[in-house]
Amino acid sequence: MSPESAAQCQPRTVRYGLIGVGNMGQEHIRNLALIPGSDVVAIADPEESSRIEAIRQLGHTAAEYASYNELLDVEEVDALVIATPNDTHWTILHDIFASGRKLPILIEKPLCSSLSDCDALESAAAAYGAPIWVAMEYRYMPPVQAMLEPVRRGELGRVRMFSLTEHRLPFLDKVDQWNRFNERTGGTLVEKACHFFDLMHYVLGAEPIRIYASGAADVNHQDELYDGRVPDILDNAYVIVDFEGGTRAMFELCMFAEGSEFQEHLSIVGDRAKVECFIPVAPKHWPGHENVPAEVLFSPRSPLNPVREAVHVDPTVLGAGAHHGSTYYEHLGFRRAVLGEGPVEVSIRDGLRAVRMGLAAEQSAREGKAVELQSAS
Repeated sequence: MSPESAAQCQPRTVRYGLIGVGNMGQEHIRNLALIPGSDVVAIADPEESSRIEAIRQLGHTAAEYASYNELLDVEEVDALVIATPNDTHWTILHDIFASGRKLPILIEKPLCSSLSDCDALESAAAAYGAPIWVAMEYRYMPPVQAMLEPVRRGELGRVRMFSLTEHRLPFLDKVDQWNRFNERTGGTLVEKACHFFDLMHYVLGAEPIRIYASGAADVNHQDELYDGRVPDILDNAYVIVDFEGGTRAMFELCMFAEGSEFQEHLSIVGDRAKVECFIPVAPKHWPGHENVPAEVLFSPRSPLNPVREAVHVDPTVLGAGAHHGSTYYEHLGFRRAVLGEGPVEVSIRDGLRAVRMGLAAEQSAREGKAVELQSAS
C-alpha cells in the first residue's frame, strides 16, 4: 500500500510511545508520519540532542522524558516502539513486563545480545499478554518479497541453497559509539547479521543445526580509541549454516565496500531454477543514487531464459529511511497486530533464533571451528 492509497482510509488512531529516538528511532518517526492514524505522543531518550531532533522531525510537541520508565506511566500511549542500544533491550522489556501494562511492542533487532538474556527473555515473554513484534526489516523490503513470489509458487522446485551478500559502508556513528564493541552489540554477527539469519529461516522454513564462521576486524575503526580501547567488532566475515533437512545457507559480509552499487545480493537456488535480487545502497548514503531500482532475476535451468525485472518503491517511502522502504511496510503489519486485525509476523521466537545464530557464528569465528546450535556458549 502506498502512502496515497493509505490516506484514502479513515483509520483508527494508534498513539505511539518511542523509547530511543536516535538514528533508528527517527526512521520510525518518519515512517509513522506516512501512515494515517499514527500519532507519536511520547518519546524517551537519555540523550537530549536526540530528543530535540526527534521533536523537530515530528513537527509537533510530544511528552519528552530522559527515562523510559516515566514514559511507561503515560496513559495515552497505545503501543511502544523500542529503538535503543542492543544491550538495553532485555532490561527495558523486563521493566515493561513488570509494569503491569499490556502494551503492544515493536522492538528493534537484535532482540538481545547474550545467551543468558535470550533464555531469560524467552521465559518472561511467554507470560506477556500483548503482541511483541521483532523489527526484522529485511523481510519487508519490496525486492525481497518480489524475489520470494516464484519460490512460493513452486517455480524453483525444491529449494536447496540460499546465499546472502552484504557489501556496505562501515558502522555509523552512534551516541557514545556504543556499536563499536562486542560487549554492547553481541558482535557484528549479532548486530548486523541477525537480519540475514532471520531471512535464512524465513525462506528455508527449517531450523539451523550447525554454523561455521570466519571473520576479522581488518580495516574499520582500527585508528579509533575509546577509554584506551580499540573497537573489536568484526568488519568482514563468511558464515555457513546447515539446516535440518539438508538445506544450507551462506552469508558474506564486508563493511568496507561502500563503493558497491548494490548493497545486498540474495540468491535462492532450487532444483528447477534460481532467483536473485539486487538491492541498491540507500540514497541517504549515496547522494544522487535515488533513481537506481532494485532488480529481481529469475533463471530457470530449462529453457535457458533468464528474466530480469526492476522493482520500484514509492519515492516517499524510500526516502523515509535506510532500509529500502521496509520500515514502512513493517509498520503497516505491526499496526494491524496492534488493532487486532492481523498476526504478529516476526515473533519472540524468531528474534531469539536470529540472536542465537549470531552468537554461535561469533563463537565459531573466535574458535575456528563449527558450532552446533545446541552447544553454543
